[in-house]
Amino acid sequence: MSGIGRASVMIGAGTIVSRLTGFLRAVVLVSAVAATSAGGNAFTVANQLPNNIYTIISTGLLSAVVVPQIVKAAAHDDGGRAFVSKLFTLGAVVLLGTTVIATLAAPLLVALYAPEYSASQQALATAFAYWCLPQILFYGLFAMVGESLNARRVYGPYTWAPIINNIVSIAGFLVFIWLFGPATKGTLWTSEMVAVLGGTATLGIIAQTAILFVFWRRTGLHIRPDFRWRGVGLGQIGRLAGWTFLMVVAGQLAGLVQSQVMSNVPDGAPGMFVAANAWLLFMLPYSIIVLSIGTPYFTQLSEHAKAGRDEEVRGDIGRSIRTLGFFVVVATAAMAVAAVPASRIFTGDPDEAVGAAGVLLCYLVGLIPLAVLFVVQRTFYAYDDTRTPFFFTVLQCALVVASAWGALWAFNAGILPMSQLVAAVALGQSVSSVVQVIVATWLLHRRLGGIQVASWLTALGRFALAAIPAGLIGWLTFQLMGGVDGWAVSDKILGALGAAIIGIVVIAVYVGILAVFRAPELSVATGLVRRFLPGRR
Repeated sequence: MSGIGRASVMIGAGTIVSRLTGFLRAVVLVSAVAATSAGGNAFTVANQLPNNIYTIISTGLLSAVVVPQIVKAAAHDDGGRAFVSKLFTLGAVVLLGTTVIATLAAPLLVALYAPEYSASQQALATAFAYWCLPQILFYGLFAMVGESLNARRVYGPYTWAPIINNIVSIAGFLVFIWLFGPATKGTLWTSEMVAVLGGTATLGIIAQTAILFVFWRRTGLHIRPDFRWRGVGLGQIGRLAGWTFLMVVAGQLAGLVQSQVMSNVPDGAPGMFVAANAWLLFMLPYSIIVLSIGTPYFTQLSEHAKAGRDEEVRGDIGRSIRTLGFFVVVATAAMAVAAVPASRIFTGDPDEAVGAAGVLLCYLVGLIPLAVLFVVQRTFYAYDDTRTPFFFTVLQCALVVASAWGALWAFNAGILPMSQLVAAVALGQSVSSVVQVIVATWLLHRRLGGIQVASWLTALGRFALAAIPAGLIGWLTFQLMGGVDGWAVSDKILGALGAAIIGIVVIAVYVGILAVFRAPELSVATGLVRRFLPGRR
């Protein structure tokens, strides 16, 4: 197996294990904090704050400098030691300063993201935020060390380290349950409970960062504090990532509006915690399929784009979308018919599972478009064009904001029930993604003079025709299990088992139909699956 092939398998395997342990982490967290409780929603807001702030910082500084510049610095006479020392010093100062400011501003941040929470729920979310916001510093250090390892072709640790975070979090959440019992709707939270839950979340991020330093010696770099920052590349930030930075800011503003709208949901109804877990389910196929399989295609596409071989780029686009589509279409069908038992994994009872399944179904509307967007957007990046993606992403963000406000208006007008508010926000996001990918595809078609749209749309249609009967048989399987009143929705573990059975049935029927009609993509997909099996080369 080639070095790239081994790296792809390692990254793919790490992604799968990370996602599975992340699922287990979420299951234990739901057991510790009820899915529709005020405490669960408060913790979700607080624990998302460091991610939101770090995303902006990483795009504006780390992604603009770390990834391209560390690789270039390897050619320096000292192997990049001086440069990396300057970079780490600058990054640590920026991250530490941002962490301190954000932590001091915790009450303001909570009020900004959850303005409709009651005073007591905002106070609880703020208490969680004081424990969670220090994660910003460790997220940043994790990215800098991880990118340095990747630049020196040490791929494994960066991919597998998040598993340590999940293990630490699972242990901490179990300790919470052991000490205080499961928190439910109406639980009176003490400072000790907040400390254990919030501290566990941050301790997990610290652990995943610390484990990377164990492998630092492999980089061959010896860093020391260096505050002479000239030469780090600050003057290039706007040129390297200006449009990307603005794009991420637009996305964060859209997410802020969604959070504000969802903060209207009271205790007992599907709120932010349910939305976060539905998104976790949604991202499982996206992470495993799109990121693991799509990344090698992007590498090849980038090489052809740099060489000016536009015809080969068109071929790369068609092949990558057809290959991703083969997997993503069946994943969408399987996840849709198994939505209730899958949602039961992250909820406390069957009624909550049904409500959460509605949110998941609304997110799934955007899964196939997002897979296509992955290829289209990165094709623009391959041509060093971040300006065009900014504009079609801003369009998507504007639609997200409008749809979220529309859902809130419908709720206030009595048209939309409270139980459907979060689902409506999720549906608005998915519809916005559909519009985004249509516009993005049209712009790329104009730029390259055609991108084989008819070819890959025909393939996606063929996959959909196979997925419809497969999905119907999967739905029949769910009904034979008893449906929403059956054993597959009676318990978290049984929910996972039921979802797995339904998924296997859907996939088997889907592959069988495509095999009968001899779909050309089937052999390509089979080869990719074999490459990820143990012992294959």
